[in-house]
Amino acid sequence: MRAAGGALALALAVAYPFAISGNQDLLDASIVTLAYVIMALGLNIVVGFAGLLDLGYVAFYVIGAFVIAWIGSRYFADVNHGRGIHVLVPGDAPGIHVNFFVILGIAAAATALWGAILGAPTLRLRGDYVAIVTLAFGEIVPSIFANATALSNGSVGITPIDKINVPGANDTLGYPLHLGGAYFVALGMALVTLFVNRRLRDSRLGRAWIALREDEFAAASMGIDLVRTKLWAYAIGAAFGGFAGAFLATYYNSVNAEQFEFGFSVFVLCMVVVGGVGSIWGAVVGAVSLSLLNRFVLPEGSRLLEPFGIDLRAVSSGVFGFLLLITLLLRPQGLVPSARRRG
Repeated sequence: MRAAGGALALALAVAYPFAISGNQDLLDASIVTLAYVIMALGLNIVVGFAGLLDLGYVAFYVIGAFVIAWIGSRYFADVNHGRGIHVLVPGDAPGIHVNFFVILGIAAAATALWGAILGAPTLRLRGDYVAIVTLAFGEIVPSIFANATALSNGSVGITPIDKINVPGANDTLGYPLHLGGAYFVALGMALVTLFVNRRLRDSRLGRAWIALREDEFAAASMGIDLVRTKLWAYAIGAAFGGFAGAFLATYYNSVNAEQFEFGFSVFVLCMVVVGGVGSIWGAVVGAVSLSLLNRFVLPEGSRLLEPFGIDLRAVSSGVFGFLLLITLLLRPQGLVPSARRRG
């Protein structure tokens, strides 16, 4: 029964872009939503599975986005005497141009490393102190990129970013010419993320995370290596942030340090909490709900409230924070709670 339901859901997901092909705005929103699903699932590993706190998730989005900006654009135009470096990418354009699917692995590895670096200072911390450290990390990393013009080109940013290239194909997939192609790439990435999440949850490492979440001292007494377990949670969760960040960078065709604000970390955290902490499908539902709320409901609400001088988009972080508070008060287990929380 479960397999049949999964096959039906996959068939509907594949048919979806053809059904709404006339509504490019909705298709664009759906592509971005899939990237948010990946990020929510990544943060759910840290917050939901391991019971740790991460208020600086935007930092991994930044790192993943700039990885593809550096090795998937003309930014370093003087490399190789102006002839460029090309890896599984046709052409002779200046700069470094690595195939998108190779960059995904590089971005995930780079952000996993930085996730472990973030996790290291929190190993001896508890509660509010963990929140402070991760919050600081989320503020420091975007600030570094905003001020280090050699890395980010300052407020101008890096553009254009290479489109998604499929080796052997005659064309490329990407924004704005091929929304359908970008959708299927994002869908494939989301399915890989779902598969990895499910396997991790049921693995020995996943059970160690759950034991850590329920009672850290009891987990340590059972022989669980707390240091390694926490670092794996931060590293794997961060890897998915960079994974999605690289996709969004090529999809938006631009990377600018001013795009990355602390409010984005709150946004992703709200997805996890509203959907259901520790629930894989809860993270998916939370990401879809809040992404569409941000894309369609807030602008429409702002239009209706315009006579009163209220712009909901300007206070979107406050709106999501309010939703987070209401969820914690009225339905702390989330919209789609995990089996353990339902029990």
